Amino acid sequence: MRLFTNCRLSSVLVAALLLFAGSAPAAERAYDPLVLSDQSRPETLDFLVRDQARQRDIPLRVYLPPEKTPAPVVLFSHGLGGCRADYAYLGRHWALRGYVVVFLEHRGSDGPLRKDDLPAPGSSREKRGAGARNFLLRVRDVSTVLDRLEQWNRSEGHALTGRLDLGRIGIAGHSLGATTAQAVAGQAISRGALSYVDPRVKAAIALSPGYPGRGRDPKEAFGSVKIPWMLMTGTRDGDVKSRMAVFVALPPGGKYELVLSGAGHGVFTDRILPSERGKRRLDFHGTILALSTAFWDAWLRGDGAARLWLDNDGPNSVLEKDDRWQRK
Repeated sequence: MRLFTNCRLSSVLVAALLLFAGSAPAAERAYDPLVLSDQSRPETLDFLVRDQARQRDIPLRVYLPPEKTPAPVVLFSHGLGGCRADYAYLGRHWALRGYVVVFLEHRGSDGPLRKDDLPAPGSSREKRGAGARNFLLRVRDVSTVLDRLEQWNRSEGHALTGRLDLGRIGIAGHSLGATTAQAVAGQAISRGALSYVDPRVKAAIALSPGYPGRGRDPKEAFGSVKIPWMLMTGTRDGDVKSRMAVFVALPPGGKYELVLSGAGHGVFTDRILPSERGKRRLDFHGTILALSTAFWDAWLRGDGAARLWLDNDGPNSVLEKDDRWQRK
């Protein structure tokens, strides 16, 4: 059953029906990334990972699919001022599509920083949360959590015992979380620096992707990316030209970019930021869910129908005419 309804999709409904009833290959017609076979809410569990070496706690929220068999794992890193409870619409949908979704909460750049809106650019609050120290803490959080998931998956009697397919791991993140995901998924952070790439990660989605610092050669920063990436941003998403330049710098092969017309920085969250009230054109979540789910299905599950949908006309069924979509 296709549970997600979205006013953005209604304007292309006729075109979508023609697409799936017309000349597209049978496998493409049968694939729909918004269909959910289970109408229940996924099971949600909270855990705390204690990193003794760093004396650091990492809270987790895990969304479990209905099936009890081992499932691919998607990690998610929140933006500045976020927490593990944010972006729940992604966790619920991906879980009901058969993924174990693990939301990390990064202490030092999490909820206590947040008031009514994101920290102002250049403010002491932003610099404190988004500085180099917290960035390194975040990146190391990812590998620490993956190590712990491996332990839990083989531990007798744990809630996650045998539930994780750790040969198929993806990572996603928003804003500062996108930068975190990018470092783990292949971006070279600075010349001569230690690599933060975790080879266990097989695919990545960056929502509001981060561009390397001034003076950095983007080809040098992104040219060594070896796994599939999907980038999403909006035409009102801060310095959108820099965000779009990330796609240009990526090597070809399993790379995708979505630019949502009229979308601001908070469009990927569960809430409308005060700075965006009255400025959001429509609800964009249906498009975000469709394209991200197809990406996971294609590159974590190896689903040929999802790959056909993603690489051909499938995305057109969820895009508005002014949205930008490209792949290489």
